[in-house]
Amino acid sequence: MLATKSMNGTEPGTHYQDLKDRLHQRVIDLVDMNAIGAMSQEAVTEQLTKLIEQLLQQESVPLNQRERAQITQDVLHEVHGLGPLEPLLADASVNDILVNGHKQVFVERFGRLELTPVRFKDNAHLRKIIEKIVSRIGRRIDESVPMVDARLADGSRVNAIIPPLAIDGPSLSIRKFSKDPLQLHHLTEKRSLTPEIGELLKAIVQSRLNVLISGGTGTGKTTLLNILSGFIPNNERIVTIEDAAELQLRQEHVVRLETRPANIEGKGEIAQRELVKNALRMRPDRIIVGEVRGAESLDMLQAMNTGHDGSLTTVHANSCRDALTRIETLVSMAGFNLAPKAMRHYISSALDVIIQIARLSDGTRKIVSVQEIVGMEGDLITLQEIFVFQQTGLDESRMVKGRFKATGVRPKFAERLAAKGLVLPSTIFDPMKVYEC
Repeated sequence: MLATKSMNGTEPGTHYQDLKDRLHQRVIDLVDMNAIGAMSQEAVTEQLTKLIEQLLQQESVPLNQRERAQITQDVLHEVHGLGPLEPLLADASVNDILVNGHKQVFVERFGRLELTPVRFKDNAHLRKIIEKIVSRIGRRIDESVPMVDARLADGSRVNAIIPPLAIDGPSLSIRKFSKDPLQLHHLTEKRSLTPEIGELLKAIVQSRLNVLISGGTGTGKTTLLNILSGFIPNNERIVTIEDAAELQLRQEHVVRLETRPANIEGKGEIAQRELVKNALRMRPDRIIVGEVRGAESLDMLQAMNTGHDGSLTTVHANSCRDALTRIETLVSMAGFNLAPKAMRHYISSALDVIIQIARLSDGTRKIVSVQEIVGMEGDLITLQEIFVFQQTGLDESRMVKGRFKATGVRPKFAERLAAKGLVLPSTIFDPMKVYEC
């Protein structure tokens, strides 16, 4: 990338960076930024490009046409975008952008991490970009609040942490969201699931079963939640609750709620638990919680148990059984003093289906288990697996080999599906039907 090269493209571009900084500062001095905010993107780009070209003519540095175009683009990114990150944000093949200080920027492409040539001038430059991101949604980051969750305009998830917590300089993580949200057929094409699993998941949502999506970090829980939410009928009122609004629902009747951190005095924080409680007063047909990670899990279970069928949420866990244990732990954080057996009965009566999603060693993501909660047996919640992905090895290129198959168990909720006119063919649960991948 030219922004990291000298004018001849051979060594670190101190002169290039100085010229870019100088042009950037002059543009800031000459332009009314409030007026820019009221203009369209195309008009802003056109006006700023003309101004930068005029300023370049006043510089004595010799530049060819390609270099002029590059520095104009870089200054535009600094003024109206996120600086060196803009090309990565525009690259559709990039899923994650991971900035470890001003000298090191990694991206994830196709499940693999790779180092990029992108650099920031210094940590102050990186800090400025972070502040620009968080200020756009009314949040802040400084020594008193050195870490923050935020989002970009397109819904991409952002986490930033700065010194003194980040020892080697500011760190920024961006989980990009596709401009065209994934649909179920995309997961089938990527072999993340089979058509039979997809058909079952669609019926589960349409029949208003309560669903818990479980998985580790980066496994695609939010993506799957977004896809499943797309199966909710358009005539239902949906309330979504998230720490940073990421879901991209296409229905007409959607109310999006987002938590708020404390202000500089440490007051004014609105946590997910308060939003879940408030959502119950908003006459929702469905409640979707982006992720339960605290006491709000109790209120979510109460909603599922008191008439808000068809609710969906996600949780961090490595298996379906671990997901139940984690939910039990989170409920206890709410100070809900129940005996373990009573608490498990409460959980089992609220949840109907657990979907386990995993990221495998080759970077691919797959639904590795779909399990039904069938009730209690003694002190334990009883699960029965409906579909499973079994890894069988690695091929020559170290890609995961495995197979999807049904266990042969016909779920008890099939009766609820049939009652709503969603009759699934018995061949869906045929254990002899195996998908190799």
